[in-house]
Amino acid sequence: MKSEQNARRLIEVNNLTKLYDTNRSILGTILDNKEYLRAVDDVSFGIEQGEIVGLAGQSGCGKSTLGELLVHLQAPTSGEIMVSGDDVTEYSSGQLKDFRRKCQVIFQDPYEAINPRFTVSRIVSEPLKIHSIGDREERTERTIQALNDAGLKPAEKYLGSFPGELSGGERQRVNIARAIVLEPDFLVADEPVSMLDVSVRTGILKLFEKFRDEMGMSILYVSHDLSTINYLCDRTMIMYLGKIVETGPTRNVIHYPSHPYTEALLRSVPDTEIETGESDNNAQGEVPDPIDLPAGCRYASWCSHADEQCERDAPQLRRRNDGETASDQVACHYPLDS
Repeated sequence: MKSEQNARRLIEVNNLTKLYDTNRSILGTILDNKEYLRAVDDVSFGIEQGEIVGLAGQSGCGKSTLGELLVHLQAPTSGEIMVSGDDVTEYSSGQLKDFRRKCQVIFQDPYEAINPRFTVSRIVSEPLKIHSIGDREERTERTIQALNDAGLKPAEKYLGSFPGELSGGERQRVNIARAIVLEPDFLVADEPVSMLDVSVRTGILKLFEKFRDEMGMSILYVSHDLSTINYLCDRTMIMYLGKIVETGPTRNVIHYPSHPYTEALLRSVPDTEIETGESDNNAQGEVPDPIDLPAGCRYASWCSHADEQCERDAPQLRRRNDGETASDQVACHYPLDS
C-alpha cells in the first residue's frame, strides 16, 4: 500500500454533472420543455497520488460515464475536474492533448479496444507517435518496456503478432501496455477483467498493484465486481442512479457497509463475508425512472428502512465519525449500524 505521508491529491472532482437530452416527449420538444437523464448527478470526490479507488454499482448507474468524464472522453454538463490544480473542463484542444498524455483509459473489451489490422508493436507505439515522443529506436525501446511491464515476456516475441493470434488475456495486456507506454499519472480501468477467464484475472489485477506501488500511478478501477474491488482498491465509492451513496476505505465499505444499497450489492456476491448479520432489506418496489427521479432518496422504494422523510428529502453525502468501522461518507438518513 502507498504511504499516507507521501499521498497528495491528484484529482479533485467538484459537483460534476452529466445530463443527456432524451427527447422522449415530442410535445416537450415543441414546447422546449426537455427531459434529461442524469447519468452523473452532482458528484464530488478526490483521488490521491498513488491510490487505487474502486467505483462500484449496478449496470446503468453511471460509473462508466463518470470514468469517461475524468479522462475527457465526454464533456461534463457542469462541474469541475481539477487535475494537479488545473480545471480540465476549461482546457483548449492543445492542452487536452497534453492532458491525455498524463491520463489514460483501459477499456473493458480487449477484442474491440485494439485494431485487429495492426501489429502489437504498432498498437503500443502509436501513442508515442501521436505525442511526438522519441525517434524510432526510442519508441521501440519504450514499447518493449511497456509490454514487459504489462506481463508480456519476452516482449520481442509479441512485437510482430496480430491481435487475432493472441488470447483474450494477452490482448488485454496489450491494451494495458498501450495505456502505460506514455507513463501516465492516472488510469481509468473500466471493467478491465470482466471479459477474461477467472484464471487470468488475478494476474491483471496484480499489474495494477504494481503500477501503484512501483510507478506511483493513481487508478480509478470501475467494476460491478465487489470481490475484485475488495482485493485491489484502497478506497471504494458506491454509485446508484448517478449519485455516490457511500465512500470510504475499502475494508469498511465491504465488511461494514453503511448504506442499504451497498449491503444489497454485497449480498448478491457469492462468498462475500459481511459482518453485519442477516439483512432485512428486501426489495419492495421498482428502480426509479432515471429521467423522472423522485424528490427524496432514490433507493427508498427498495429500502425496508425508508419512511416519509426518505421519500420527501434527498439525503446528502455526509461524513460519519462513529468508529473505525464506519465508512467515511454515506448518503442515508438512517445508516446501517456499524
